[in-house]
Order: sequence, then structure tokens, then C-alpha cells
Amino acid sequence: MEEVELRRYWWILRKWLILVLLLPIACGVVAYVISIRSTPVYSASATLLVYRTPSGDITDYNAIVTSERLARTYSTMIPRRPVLEAVIQQMGLNDSAASLAKRVRVTLIQDTQLIQLDVEDADPQRAADLANAIAEEFIRQNSALQEARFAESLENIKAQIGELSVLMQETQRQLKRLKEAGSQADQTEMARLESILAGYRTTYSELVQTYEKMRLSAAQTMDSVTLFERAQPPTSPVRPKPLNTAAVAATAGLVAAIALAFLVEYLDDTIKTPDEVRDSLGLGTLGTIPSMNGSGGELIVVDDPSSLITEAFRKVRTNLWFASVDHPLHTIMVTSPSPVEGKSFIAANLAAAIAQSGKKVILVDADLRRPRQHRLFQVRPQSGLTQSLLDGNLQAHLLESPVENLMLLPAGPLPPNPTELLASQRMADALEELGRLADVVVMDTVPVLPLADSLVLAPKVDGVVLVMEAGKTRQAAARQAAESLAHAGANLVGAVLNKTPGRGSGYYYYYYYYYDDTYYNGNGQRRKERRRRRKEHRSSSISLPMRPGDDQTQ
Repeated sequence: MEEVELRRYWWILRKWLILVLLLPIACGVVAYVISIRSTPVYSASATLLVYRTPSGDITDYNAIVTSERLARTYSTMIPRRPVLEAVIQQMGLNDSAASLAKRVRVTLIQDTQLIQLDVEDADPQRAADLANAIAEEFIRQNSALQEARFAESLENIKAQIGELSVLMQETQRQLKRLKEAGSQADQTEMARLESILAGYRTTYSELVQTYEKMRLSAAQTMDSVTLFERAQPPTSPVRPKPLNTAAVAATAGLVAAIALAFLVEYLDDTIKTPDEVRDSLGLGTLGTIPSMNGSGGELIVVDDPSSLITEAFRKVRTNLWFASVDHPLHTIMVTSPSPVEGKSFIAANLAAAIAQSGKKVILVDADLRRPRQHRLFQVRPQSGLTQSLLDGNLQAHLLESPVENLMLLPAGPLPPNPTELLASQRMADALEELGRLADVVVMDTVPVLPLADSLVLAPKVDGVVLVMEAGKTRQAAARQAAESLAHAGANLVGAVLNKTPGRGSGYYYYYYYYYDDTYYNGNGQRRKERRRRRKEHRSSSISLPMRPGDDQTQ
């Protein structure tokens, strides 16, 4: 079963081979042309080092998590508006922050404290300058943010130190004046001022110590970012790369072509292969008939007995006998689910193939709506099946055909009530009489779905052959036709798949026969003789005006 599925996949690819080949080529060529016409883009890289001041316990898990979050935070802050707007102003660029951000990419280097900053630009030197400027501006803004946390406290302490310095200087001047005066009364005041000055000096010393400690604490708790590696002007563009782009586009085109082919096949609900006939209808396929090429006649079994199509009809004939070993088929009805699926063509050539095997065959055109057998055999009879049902004399309406052992019973004048006529007892009696006159009776009838003629006739025959056109007959229509025939009591012996594609399609397994010159020439002579006999037969027939529906392919 797996081999069958693989073979089906391979068949789908072969069927859509042109699309599978052309779409990738077209995508690759278009991508290559667009690439070579695109403006080159260069990328310059700068590397920043993030330094996290360690806490007391360097193995602290929280510190590791905090470092990772800090690096991610910095990588998010770098391509933001404050940094980019400052760089744009510094370099005098005409870009906006949003457009510049699209050309900036920040990447964390895994398991390190490094951040890679990539900037793209059409000018390699400008790309490097932008990368360095963005890195330096971020470092400046980050330092300012870090310092802002302690700036207010340091400024307050600094202001207090300044005030104490002023007070100390003023006290020292007062002491100096008192000492210069040298009076005994000033000794008490001098002692008081010296005591105040000593207090000022103590407070000053404490404030200076506090200031230095705070500065040290700020330095120890600040996270620093440095420019570890400056960006250099790149020597080659990062894009476009025509060959790489073309290869990627061709690969995408190949995937799209294969996906499209399988999608179309999945959505296609027509019957195309014998496997689908079996899966949809539970019915065996008696044979597959390839499409006819050229403008030859439709009686291919007569006109070209060495062709592959003729061999296909012989295969159908053989499979019919195998399908009815226990219950031989004397009367065979050929029909189709819908019109224009080739049932008349199949019936005529199948009857000819059976006759060529030595059996006496009568081909009955029981399509009383749009008969076609008289056109295939190129005769214009005045009477036929309908007239024989009225006068009860079948043999008087049988016509010789150019095929040995094959007699033709045309439809005759079209009746107003075909269904009632085919369902009558006279039709059943006529079938019995035809069975006595020939070994095999092949009947061409109307399609199953639009009309009831074939359903009333199906129970009266030994077997029914359902003709379907490959790639046209829908599975739902075929199932409905098979179910209708089964409900009518028909013996549905098999299906014939008509108009299958030619060699290499996977529908039909061809057999190659070698004919030497003698055999071929002999066949040619026999074909000429058959054509001569058909012309004589046509000249001896009575012509009738063309009737409605004679020009319809059925």
C-alpha cells in the first residue's frame, strides 16, 4: 500500500512537471534580476561590554538573573528614540528615529557580557560612524542616568561643606582681629570663637568623609558600559547577494509548485486512475482507453488494428470474459454517468473487438434520445430498433457492418416515449431474440443521471459497463450512477476509463509490439480492404436527413 502511495505521489509530480520546473526557475531569475539592480547595503558592527558591579556574594543566583536582565534591558534601550535622536542631531542626518531604528539591530552574545550593535547603510563609512556614534551616545546617557541617582544627595552635602567653609573662614577672621587687638577683655570672646571653630572643623571633617563615602558607594553600585570594539567600515555588502537570493527564491518556488500541485490534486474530485475507481465506487476497471491523437476515424479497432488503443479494447474484451466466468455475458449494456464521456465510442469499438475474436455480435443503438452509432458506422438507415419493436421483425432491420461477424441495429426514428418503449415487454422479447441471433449483444444506451432509459433497461441485460472519462467524470456523479444502477437491479461488471492521457502519464501501462515490414504491410492492405467494404456498404444504404442530436459527441 505504501508503494502505491509513493507511486501516486511520483505520478502527481510527473503530471505537474512543467510547473515544478518552470516556477522555481522563474522565481530564481526574477529574484536574481531584482537583486543585481538593488542598492548595496553594508553593515558595520560595534561591540559593547556591560560591567555589573558584583555584590558581596558573587555566586548569588539573584545577581546572575539581574545581570541577564540588565543586558536585555540595555539591548532594548540602545535602539530607542532618546539615543537615536541625539545621534541624528550630532551627525546632521535627515532620517527620523523610526527609520534609523529599522536599520539598527542589537544582539546579545550568549553566555557573555557583550552586546553586538549592527547598523546598516548604503555607505560603508557612514554605517561604521553610525554604529560608533550610537554606542558612544548610549554610554553617555547611561552614565548620566547612573549618576543621577546620587547627584541630589551629593549636591546637598557639597552645599553644606561650602557653608561650613564660609563660617570657618569668618570665625578665623574674627579670631585674628581679636588677637591683634590684644586686650584682656577679648580673651573670653576668643575662647568662645575657638570653641565654635573647633566644632565647625569637626562637622566639616564629618561632611567630607560622608561625601567621599557616598561617591565611593555610587561608584561601586553603578553599572558601566564601555565600547569594547569600535566599528570598522565593511568591505563587502550584506545584501543583495544575487546567487544566494536566487537560490532561496528558487527553493521557495519549488516548494510552492509542489504544494500547489498537491493542492490542486487534492481539490480535484474527478476520477483519473483505476485506483480512484476502486476507492470511490468499489468497482474494478476493465481497462483504460488512451486519448485518440490525429484526425482518423473513431472506429479505431477497424481502421488501425495494431494501435495501442486497439490493444486497450482487446484488454477490455478479455477482462469482460474473466469478469463473467461463472455467468457468461450474452447481453452487455454500455452507459455512462453523464453525457459526452465516450460511451458510444466505447460501445462501437468494444463490439468490433469482440467480433474480431470470432464471436457473432449485434451492436444495438438503444440511445433513443441522441443516437450516434449510425454516424460512427456512416450509415443512414430508415428504420432500426424502434421500428423493429413495432413490427416485431428484428432481422429485417439488422445492417451489415464493415467488421466481420458484427451486425448493427440502429436506433431508428426517435419515439416520443423512449423510457416506456425500453421498459415494455416487447423490448424484453427483442433482447431474447437478439440473444438467439448472436453470441454477444452490445447495447449503447443513454447516460444514467439525466434520464431513466438506462435504468429500466439495466435489469434486462446480463451485465452493465460504466464508462467514465478520465479527469472529467466527478466522483460524486460516478457514485450516484453506480448506486442508481445497483438499485435498479443491474449487474455492474466493471468500469472503462476513457480518454486517459498518453505515454508516461501513469494512467495506462503501454505494451510495445514490434511488427516487421511484412506484417505492417499486410495490415495496411487489410485496412484498405476494410475501408473499401465500408464505402460499398455506405453506398448501398438508404440515406436519411440528419436528425437532431446527430452532431453530438456522446
